[in-house]
Amino acid sequence: MSNLTERRSIRKYVENVKIPQKELIEILKEASRAPSSMNMQPWRFAVVTSKEGKQKLKTVLHGNHQQLETSSAMIVIFTDLRKYDYAEKIFDLSVRAGHMPLDVKDRQLRNISNMVPDLSDEQLEKSGLFDCGLVAMQLMQVAKEHGYDTCPIGGFKHSSIAHALGYDEKRYKPALIVSIGKRDEEGYESARLDVTDIATFI
Repeated sequence: MSNLTERRSIRKYVENVKIPQKELIEILKEASRAPSSMNMQPWRFAVVTSKEGKQKLKTVLHGNHQQLETSSAMIVIFTDLRKYDYAEKIFDLSVRAGHMPLDVKDRQLRNISNMVPDLSDEQLEKSGLFDCGLVAMQLMQVAKEHGYDTCPIGGFKHSSIAHALGYDEKRYKPALIVSIGKRDEEGYESARLDVTDIATFI
C-alpha cells in the first residue's frame, strides 16, 4: 500500500516529539517541488514549534487545540501577493542550472512586467491559494515519507492569523495550517465517491 492510501488526518500526536529543524527544512524543500503558476512558488511557511509561537497561534484557532498542543509543529501556509518580486531570482536560478535559455527568461520577465500592473490583489490571492493547495498536499505526502503524520486545518481566523504571527496581513494571505508529528492515534479511514460519481469522460 502506498503512502497515498495510508495517509490519515491525525488530530492527536505523541507529545514532546521534536522534529529536527534540519529535517523540517528538508521536508519543506521536498514539498516545494510542487508545481505553481509560472513557477513563482508563492507559498510562505510559518513553522510554529515553540511554546511562545503556539500560544500566539492559539489565539486565532477555532478549536484544534489538541493538535496545537501535541504536534511537533504547526505549519501555517501563506500566499505572498508580491510573489512576482521573486521572478528574476527564480529565472536566474533556472538559467544558471541550465533549465531555461536566457532569451526565455527575458521574454518571461517582459510578460510579467506587462501583466502584473493589471492584476488585483484578489486575483493574486486566488491564484496563490490554488498553488498553496498543491504544496500543502505535497507537504503531507512528503511528511509521510519521512515517517510523520499530518492534518490539514482550515478552522482559524483568516483575517488575523498573519498579524498574530508577525506577518504583514496586507501582503501575506493564509491558505491553511498543516499539523505534523508522530501519530498517537490511528486516525479514521474515510469513504470516497466512486469515479463514476465525480468524472465525466467526454
